[in-house]
Amino acid sequence: MLLPQAAFAKTTIADVRLAVDTVWVIVTACLVLFMQAGFAMLEVGFSRMKNVGSVVAKILANMGIGLVVFWAFGFAIAFGTGNAVFGTEGWFTSAAPGEVDKVFAGLSWTEVPLGAKFLFEVAFALVSLAIVWGTMLERTKFAVYCVFAVVFAGFIYPTVGHWIWGGGWLSGLGMQDFAGSTVVHLQGAVAALAGTLLLGPRLGKYDDEGRPRTIPGHNMPLAVLGVIILWIGWWGFNPGSTMAAVGAPFAYIALTTNLAAGAGVLGAMVASYLHRRIIDVGMLGNGALAALVAITASCAFVAPWASIVIGFVAAVVMYATYIFVERLRVDDPLGAIASHGMGGVWGTLSTGLFATPQLVREIGVGDPGLFYGGGLHQLGVQALGILAAGGFTFVTSYIVFAILKATIGLRVKPHQELDGLDVSEHGVYGYAESLVATDEYREAVTLDSGGREG
Repeated sequence: MLLPQAAFAKTTIADVRLAVDTVWVIVTACLVLFMQAGFAMLEVGFSRMKNVGSVVAKILANMGIGLVVFWAFGFAIAFGTGNAVFGTEGWFTSAAPGEVDKVFAGLSWTEVPLGAKFLFEVAFALVSLAIVWGTMLERTKFAVYCVFAVVFAGFIYPTVGHWIWGGGWLSGLGMQDFAGSTVVHLQGAVAALAGTLLLGPRLGKYDDEGRPRTIPGHNMPLAVLGVIILWIGWWGFNPGSTMAAVGAPFAYIALTTNLAAGAGVLGAMVASYLHRRIIDVGMLGNGALAALVAITASCAFVAPWASIVIGFVAAVVMYATYIFVERLRVDDPLGAIASHGMGGVWGTLSTGLFATPQLVREIGVGDPGLFYGGGLHQLGVQALGILAAGGFTFVTSYIVFAILKATIGLRVKPHQELDGLDVSEHGVYGYAESLVATDEYREAVTLDSGGREG
């Protein structure tokens, strides 16, 4: 349909700019949402065949629950106008015409429509929720996923989001977390740690003397595909956090993000070879993810050379943390505690070391880092933010999981775990032809062929 010429005559430069910015936010929100496919493939690859159906069912259920609950409550708590602890306005993501910036003061700095703001932010909440379950694969009741998703998306995640992004008390101190090393990744990993401690390791993970056994995933190519999808999703995660295209440094942020990821692969390669004299494929993937997690806080604040250092160190820290956590009898099939947890800690601290004066002025948050003459102030603010956010998330998550353990239970029964969650929780295998006995099919073929062997 052709629009009247008068409609074009009324279009201003400001209208075009807003349209470009809105399209940019929606496109990057799609990239972030597509990271759910990355988590699905990563978790499927690192799971055994008998549990892959439960993985994808959990991904879909959490997307549905997270979207609705964050729309109703989480978005208001995170970005609604309120106090230093949480927002108190904007329930059900609603505001009267002309009142959006007043109701959602935490996002008043971007001019895109409210719908675009919500779609971008809910995609972040879903990523944090997905991180929680990477450590609890192959033995958790499906109902636990659903109940915890309501509390996490509706209260835990948005509360910390308000502190740092929504105008809360850490925001007032100048904490630098551009795209969520702490808000998204550390929160997800800390919640995962709380659940895993109460859940216990998978059957057969440790021998009688407490030494860890390797339980290999069934499909490494799928796991690597998941890593690559997540890596591409980060092109929306970090650059998209500008929530504007015109005049925004999104290309620079994409550069630092990808340099860090590349360095993360190299860091994991070096650590793996020095430790075991092999190149561990799974660790290469986790090295990239740990680096991406780390650069998420600092991508807009640091120079390209610093992003390489941040990514490389993140991978080495991840590798060492994974080994340490495993020896503590914390069974983390994906390495999420190491990659998202310690990657988030290191990445959040790194801005207190490497943030440049020029980029800090351009972004307008906090102070330069220690290595640029800023002293210890910003590093202290970053450390305080880690302790506050991590402590709150761990305690609240532990309480929720403890209540669930005392009521409905966290873990499936031993025989269900041995049989696989696909059949015990969902009644069907993810790879039915590979795992289901075929006697009934042989009988059908025999009857159809007039009693002759097929």
